[in-house]
Amino acid sequence: MVGSNDRSKFRLTVRYIVATALLLVMVFPYLYMVLSSFAAWNQVDRKLIPTSYTLKSYIWLFTGGESGVPRPWLHAFFNSVFVSLASTLLMMVFGVMVSYALAKVKFRGRSFVNNVILFQMFFPAIILLVPNFLVIQKVGLYDTYWAMIIPKAVSLWAIFMYTNFFKAIPTAFIEAAKLDGATDLQILYKIMVPMSKSITTVIFLFLLMERWTELLWDMIVVRSDGMLTLNVLLSQMFGPYGAYPGPMYAASVLLTLPIVIIFLIYSKKFKEGMQFSLK
Repeated sequence: MVGSNDRSKFRLTVRYIVATALLLVMVFPYLYMVLSSFAAWNQVDRKLIPTSYTLKSYIWLFTGGESGVPRPWLHAFFNSVFVSLASTLLMMVFGVMVSYALAKVKFRGRSFVNNVILFQMFFPAIILLVPNFLVIQKVGLYDTYWAMIIPKAVSLWAIFMYTNFFKAIPTAFIEAAKLDGATDLQILYKIMVPMSKSITTVIFLFLLMERWTELLWDMIVVRSDGMLTLNVLLSQMFGPYGAYPGPMYAASVLLTLPIVIIFLIYSKKFKEGMQFSLK
């Protein structure tokens, strides 16, 4: 009996050690980036853990680097927040509405639509880059917020996730609501959406992260300084300044910090949603 308890404790200890090691492996790159952003320039990428720290990299960023011309960081940050939130909310609204129809509304061609969505999910999105750009240019949306928002307003992945979740909700709830005179739109936003808070958090975080880190499309459809997102501004700035690793780490911290904060706020709901999606 004693030997069995000792083996159990040993196995548990080994699991904790392995889990801790894996956690350090995953977290250390971000920690290294943060430390390097505050490190003295003569220690950046020369020491694994810097011993001297300064704000020089951040000051260099906000004062315009060698050009000495301050960049519109706050405005670019606002652009990123506005475009990311608007695109994400549209993707979720369309995702919820289409998914409800595919999961709970019987109509001719539903299987065909489902198959088309599955096919499009495996279709390389970059192939549509030029056609989408030409459409945006033809309709006069070039260099506007709409050019960055509308083409990113639909997510097939969100539709797929919501459809699978809605299928698991008993139809009895919908039938009872219809007997009380509720419309499909009322059922969707008063019954289905409140019941899907956990999966909604997962979808929201993934979509927001994907849109926040978008670079190629935003570079193509905007040209004026007032329309630049944070990603585009950083890419423009570090084209000629690639030899400055300290400020590059600082810029990366500024870019990832909002996503990290949002994830920490919604981490509990995120774990609940992931548990469902992995069932």
